[in-house]
This record gives sequence, C-alpha cells and structure tokens, in this order.
Amino acid sequence: MEQDALTGKVIGFGIEVHRETGPGLLESAYEECLAYELKVAGLKYSRQLELPVKYKGILLDCGYRIDLLVEENLIIELKAVERLLPIHEAQLLTYMKLSGVRKGLLMNFNVPVLKDGIKRFVL
Repeated sequence: MEQDALTGKVIGFGIEVHRETGPGLLESAYEECLAYELKVAGLKYSRQLELPVKYKGILLDCGYRIDLLVEENLIIELKAVERLLPIHEAQLLTYMKLSGVRKGLLMNFNVPVLKDGIKRFVL
C-alpha cells in the first residue's frame, strides 16, 4: 500500500499522543491532542469538516463530518473503541469517496499499543 511522508508524520504524532495520554479518553480529547501536534508541526489542517452528500445534483447536509483533514490530502478518522469494526472502515472509505481525498488513516486510540489500532487506506 502507498506510504508517504505525511502519513508517516501523522502516525508519529498519534503515537506521541497515545504515549502521553494512554487509552481511555474520549475521541474528542484525542482529536484535540492530535490537532495540537499538527499545529506545532506547522501542518495545515481542518477539524470536524462538514461533508455534504451530492444527490441528484444538489448538496445535502446529512451530518457527516471529517474528524481531521491534513494538508487537504489525508483524512484521519479517530476512534476510541474496544475494537475496530468493518463499519468504521466503511465510514472512512465513504468520507474519502465523497471528498475526493485518496488517503486516509483510521486510528483507534483505545488499544495498549497504537500501532495495533492504525489502518491505512488508499483509493
């Protein structure tokens, strides 16, 4: 699977956040911490970015939100769940398709070792 410097950096930031906080926090706390790391690194990012659904030529606000969009090139979907399920993967893949962003990271912080909670996706 395609790997690049940006996803590598973001994974490193996620590992740093996990090392400092450990599992057990809410997703919103991990999002805040990861956003801090992105800001310190000088990376451009958006949080809770609205993602409308295009239906019959119109855009509909269906409540979809991208947790983090980094450098307009990488979607990060954060979780703090017992285990990742296929629906979590489908959610990220749908966000990638709707937004046209080809790379995504699914990061589950509720694991003893973060590398076991990360999945990379490329369309």
